[in-house]
Amino acid sequence: MRLIDTHSHIYSASFEGEQEQMIQRAFDAGLEKIYMPNIDLESVEAMKAVHANFPDRCLMMMGLHPTSVGAEVKEVLPKIKAYLEDGSDYYAVGEIGIDLYWDKSYLAEQEWAFREQIKWAKEKALPIVIHCRDAFDEILKIMDELNDDQLTGIFHCFTGSVEQAGHILDYGGFKLGIGGVVTFKNAGLDKVVEQLSIEDLVLETDAPYLAPHPYRGKRNEAAYVKEVALKLADIFEIPLEEVAEISRSNALRIFEPNRNPIESN
Repeated sequence: MRLIDTHSHIYSASFEGEQEQMIQRAFDAGLEKIYMPNIDLESVEAMKAVHANFPDRCLMMMGLHPTSVGAEVKEVLPKIKAYLEDGSDYYAVGEIGIDLYWDKSYLAEQEWAFREQIKWAKEKALPIVIHCRDAFDEILKIMDELNDDQLTGIFHCFTGSVEQAGHILDYGGFKLGIGGVVTFKNAGLDKVVEQLSIEDLVLETDAPYLAPHPYRGKRNEAAYVKEVALKLADIFEIPLEEVAEISRSNALRIFEPNRNPIESN
């Protein structure tokens, strides 16, 4: 069985002192690859250090997270772009987007940063990984304007409605990232997912956040993506191995469409 965690902050200080053991647990649980989204200028070196230790399996994205967007964004964003152009192997522009849960005062700055980073992705033929929290209307308005045949990516931590899922999937080049929330008893995401196709989904943890049942409330880690896969196997009534292989192929089509053949067992 080969699993892919499409969104995991395994470089987080939350894993200090046991990072390598945590990553090894993920590999032991069947993870083939872990894709790491960047957050801000301060997170870059920690992410790069993990990639240096596991260059073929812990893979990097570059972007500015919307909760890191503030009044100085026009000074910060060019520094993020300089990293994107530093010759390192980045697999996506991410994580980017809009978050209005914590603070609505920088909406204009978040929208500007989101647009700029979408432009980078198109220039470099990279997918985008979108963070959307309390901001579906704002995100979809921009996506309706900027989406084209060049743009692909993942709506990370999707928790929207069937209608919102359909809107996103109609863009043609996007998958929905499903994480621990689908295992939460009263979240309702499982009822949405059961109306979708597994061909449109990828697995993620968002570690160290949003640990799935039975680890809810504890620190999340990449190995727990298997719990998400088990839940999808239950929802779609298919074997775990089939969930793993379909979601793996979906992830590779987004992140590595021209790098590796998508072979099957």
